[in-house]
Amino acid sequence: MKKKAANQTSVLQAKPIATILRRNTLVAIGLSLSIASTSAQQKESQTYTDSKSTILLGQSLPLSGPSAQIGKKYQAGAQAWFNEVNRQGGINGKKIRLISLDDQYEPEQTIRNTKTLLDRPNLLALFGYVGTPTTKEILPVIEKRKVPLIAPLTGASILRDNELNMVVNLRASYQMEIDKIVDSLVRNARQKIAIIYQDDAFGKDGLKSAESALKRHGLKPYAISTVQRNSAQIQSALQILTSSRPNAIIIISTYVSSAALSKELLQRDIKAQIMNVSFVGTRALEQSLPVGQANGIGVSQVVPFPWDRWIPIVAEYQRLMRVNNPSARFGFTSLEGFMAAKLITEGIKNVQGPLTKETLLTSLKSIKKVDLGGFQLDLSSNNKQASNYVELTFFGAQQWEP
Repeated sequence: MKKKAANQTSVLQAKPIATILRRNTLVAIGLSLSIASTSAQQKESQTYTDSKSTILLGQSLPLSGPSAQIGKKYQAGAQAWFNEVNRQGGINGKKIRLISLDDQYEPEQTIRNTKTLLDRPNLLALFGYVGTPTTKEILPVIEKRKVPLIAPLTGASILRDNELNMVVNLRASYQMEIDKIVDSLVRNARQKIAIIYQDDAFGKDGLKSAESALKRHGLKPYAISTVQRNSAQIQSALQILTSSRPNAIIIISTYVSSAALSKELLQRDIKAQIMNVSFVGTRALEQSLPVGQANGIGVSQVVPFPWDRWIPIVAEYQRLMRVNNPSARFGFTSLEGFMAAKLITEGIKNVQGPLTKETLLTSLKSIKKVDLGGFQLDLSSNNKQASNYVELTFFGAQQWEP
């Protein structure tokens, strides 16, 4: 079975153009440093602040609650690469230590976690935050305190603002993802496109992107409704979709809402093409639906197919994910975490002179056409993101593993 290349036009069809694996729980590997108490925080502070032997990174992401699968998978992928770097002796003799704090995908907790992390002596950078509504809240403080934030898991436009100096993104934007989704839908005569969005910064950014993408085709959203963050309460959105009968639906939310809505639509025999942006959590979405019900649902992706071992970086990712856990499952989110970790280590390795927050940023922003093995990074020319890679994938009935 073949996939469309990232720079080719993908065609929506009844049968999938890319197949997602059968339901399995991704087993997180490596260091999971979610801190549950003040005593634990103090213990870690003592352990991980020796700048002579460690490079200290801090992270806030959902490790519990409804959106935990996204955070755990992203962390597992990143830690797989950091573990490999440390096995090889670190970078210039320094081991990488990642402190991961649980925010349950709630902005208030993200703010508290960030304050805790910024109080750590010798913290080099923040890394791999997850989500738009959470990450948005810490932007003023990191800009004020001049602390880099590297590779947050969000494609929101606010993270790509030219006024931001401390943020370095890995992934393509939500605008690029939704442009590709809308182009494919319209090309396949699906022009009655409804938008269901999460009622927060993430969803509103996606709605704006969808309206912009539709406008290029002379269209407006056929119907619009909202869902709440971390919630499976989708009755209002379901009512609007049932009455409007669109032939395509773009859902801009996490797997919790998307799965609940998809399940109800299928039960009501509403034959609309359902599309999601990458942040939905591909494997988590599949696992949240009864066997076979995910078939035909589409998800835009910002990293290559995680089961395509012909791509060198994917083969490396698969090998390292299973170094400490032979049963670890592969997926788009953990692959993105793996690539995010590669991005920051690329920056650290190429620092000229002492490693500081400032020299790390300078090094990262000078990255130009670096090939990680089938995935190119380029942050030259004041680019706000290292990659423009986007492709469309669809769940399918055929189940296979590498």
